Amino acid sequence: MSQTAPLPFIDLATQQARIRAKVDARMAAVLDHGAYIMGPETAQLEDELSAFGGMKHTLSCASGTDALALPLMAWGLRTGDAVFCPSFTFAATAEVVAWLGAVPYFVDVDRATMNMDPVSLEAAIADCKREGRLKPRIVIAVDLFGQAADYAAIRAICDREGLKLISDAAQGYGATVGGQMSSRWADVVATSFFPAKPLGCYGDGGAVQTDDDELAHVMRSLRIHGQGKDKYDCVRIGMNGRMDTLQAAILLEKLAIFPDEIEARMAIARRYGERLGDAVIPQQLAEGAVSTWAQYTVRLPKPEKRGAIQIAMREKGVPTAIYYPLPLHRQTAYEPYPVTGGKLAATDALADEVLSLPMHAYLNEANQDRVVDALLSALKA
Repeated sequence: MSQTAPLPFIDLATQQARIRAKVDARMAAVLDHGAYIMGPETAQLEDELSAFGGMKHTLSCASGTDALALPLMAWGLRTGDAVFCPSFTFAATAEVVAWLGAVPYFVDVDRATMNMDPVSLEAAIADCKREGRLKPRIVIAVDLFGQAADYAAIRAICDREGLKLISDAAQGYGATVGGQMSSRWADVVATSFFPAKPLGCYGDGGAVQTDDDELAHVMRSLRIHGQGKDKYDCVRIGMNGRMDTLQAAILLEKLAIFPDEIEARMAIARRYGERLGDAVIPQQLAEGAVSTWAQYTVRLPKPEKRGAIQIAMREKGVPTAIYYPLPLHRQTAYEPYPVTGGKLAATDALADEVLSLPMHAYLNEANQDRVVDALLSALKA
């Protein structure tokens, strides 16, 4: 690639070239047997994900959003219930709560790790109980940009308060702390296989994992319109959350190389940190953490220059992105919902100062140097 040709923000083409022959064979097998929805590859994927994620039950589904909705539905979430979640995340995290008539209760994040702040979570629960209008039910912690949330601290709070805990691992599936995935602490792990995710398919897809036999049984029913023993006898109100077999077939080949790709992403992130030095402030990893680095996100020392920096880097063929320029509590649809302490200081600060750089497992050193040089030059301008 020339030094002027635009770089991809996420390079799916190089990964596809690596596994194309195996993916083609998998897809041909699906076309041959014709079980296009929840075929044998889907069951195989669920088994392999259970082994990878360390949870007894894995249910594939149609999207990461469905993966979040299924446990909420199975737990009977309803009007008057509160679900505590960060505002510094994609809309799906809170959206599924509002779908069911419950209330997303927005919690602040830690400015360094960019993940849910356990201190803010405790304050939110205390506020909710003191106000007395809502019943605290569930916490959804997000593994933002690929780093696992502080699950040990959050689990302790949930146990003390009698709350369920969902790991929204859409960006951080495969991340570990001290060698443990979020399945070590969460009641449920939900993930997305959107193409841009570290483990993504070539369309929409998701999965939800749990060790709870009864919960898994109910979610399996909900996933297929709430069916009972017979598909024409619906025993509960459900959804159409099934996964296409072609997507499962693709994911089988992607899962096979996923551990190798996580190692590559960690190496690239380390090199970013070394080359950028103290010019910017990268997302801080917890001690002993392995991130999947869905995005490599930094805080700019002069947030007011962010727009100019993006333009300067784009002129050199280096794309950037902002996740998230407008936190959920400041978006029109979510403004009516409660905010811990009336203000989320760290969340609002991050929204103004973050910038995400190209990150994928196939980012070679030459192209990484282009990114770093473009950013350092833009910072000096």
